[in-house]
Amino acid sequence: MDHILRRARTPTARVAAQQLSPQLLNGCFLEADRADMVGLNLQGLRNALPEKFHPHMSGIIEEIYNTSRLLRDIAEQAQIHLTQIPAVFDYLNVILPCLCKTLRDIMAFYEDKSMNKEHRWRTMYHKLGNEVPGTTLPARFIMYNQFLRLLQDLMTRSPNFDMNAMESLRIRILQLREARKIPPPNPIRTDLIRRDEALDFWSQETNSHWAEAIFTQPLPSRREFRIQGRSDAFGPLQKLGHLPPLPREVKILVKRSFDNDRISVIFFLQLRNQAPSLLIRSKVASQNWVSVLGVHELSIRREGDSSLYLSRWSMEEQRPKPWANLSFLTWEEMVLFYCTFLCLRVRSRLTFKINPAEFHLKKEKRLFQAQIIDDGYQHVLMVFEDTITGGLRLHAAVWEGKLRACPVWTAFIPPNVSSSWLLRKSKKCVWLRDMQPYVFCESYRPVNQRRGKFGAFELRFAHSEAATRFQELFATSPETSAASNPDSPDDHDATTADS
Repeated sequence: MDHILRRARTPTARVAAQQLSPQLLNGCFLEADRADMVGLNLQGLRNALPEKFHPHMSGIIEEIYNTSRLLRDIAEQAQIHLTQIPAVFDYLNVILPCLCKTLRDIMAFYEDKSMNKEHRWRTMYHKLGNEVPGTTLPARFIMYNQFLRLLQDLMTRSPNFDMNAMESLRIRILQLREARKIPPPNPIRTDLIRRDEALDFWSQETNSHWAEAIFTQPLPSRREFRIQGRSDAFGPLQKLGHLPPLPREVKILVKRSFDNDRISVIFFLQLRNQAPSLLIRSKVASQNWVSVLGVHELSIRREGDSSLYLSRWSMEEQRPKPWANLSFLTWEEMVLFYCTFLCLRVRSRLTFKINPAEFHLKKEKRLFQAQIIDDGYQHVLMVFEDTITGGLRLHAAVWEGKLRACPVWTAFIPPNVSSSWLLRKSKKCVWLRDMQPYVFCESYRPVNQRRGKFGAFELRFAHSEAATRFQELFATSPETSAASNPDSPDDHDATTADS
């Protein structure tokens, strides 16, 4: 690109958005204009060559114009979705320099008067197509456009946003950058947009369900499983298109894909009775097979290191039978899927009974548990450590009543957190910086727990000894953190709820 997008550290997402917006808009429009120019010149070159070259050239030209359109869409939507700009900024810095060099190289071949027009096209096609094995020139623009469409989903907080696909494409583009000797971009920052802001958007602007927002934001960390399992659907399955018709008033909540989209699972809600259900699709050879069950008809548990196992009750055999086995790339996505499923199951009006074992994710070790006052509610706060990946997470659940142990929110603790991550504000109050809770409840508002100019997340414990135990769990030394301020008078009245 003619000018480099540069990122500055900012205290809040909104300030970051305001500073990054002009760079983002200018960068997108600049490369969109360049793509239009390249497309126009290739059209002229195509028209000057024999018809045998036209199919390949027409395909590339079409994808280049798609690139231009997507860049403009992202730039225009950024003016509406202002707070999402920091979330997409680093991803644009991955693709834009690489896209820019591709467009410039095409123009360099096009303008090379030392070759005739046919030779220019052949040289351009083969040289650019051999830089990375398997990435021809048409495939390169298809890859760019898939990445941009995912960025568009991220910008608009689409429930169809697929983090796995984004990460896979990002890695491929980085490989292309390396082959073309383009310096590596800044690391991806995922802390500029907090999840509770996305949740507020879904609730206020689109009147949508909380589950639609769970997978729409970048993860604060990605702890990948070393051993990947295989995803399978066991059914009973029917050919696609042969299922009994679903109710007309159905709302799709979440779609997740597995094994390169060989298996997909869709959570949806039947609006008539608010009953959540799952549809699984499995591709076998060239045939797609599907099955639908309500979440109240399924149970969930972790199997192996990286898989969640869904089972159904067979009335005929009077025993549980497998329905699906879903293998995840990362621990974080496994946790989010598990919590989403469990919360929908607990809150479904059709659920009769849940096995207590389903409330515990196998191979996680509980390090801490205490009662907290959270957005005016009594919750139980737990800290879990995954024994496979070493990941740590906070988990808040309902304290008592018929929804007891139902997940309310979870938050992943980034590796190597700084000493300023935890701040003891009073005897019962702890502040956590850079907290991104994933919320599984309509009524809970994490923004009500935000404190201070940096938006720290407040944990208010029912008992002071619990706050001390929590602080000690994350202390880097027996000494009280230098950032601690247990006697701060300003924070005793931060909330009216207390023990």
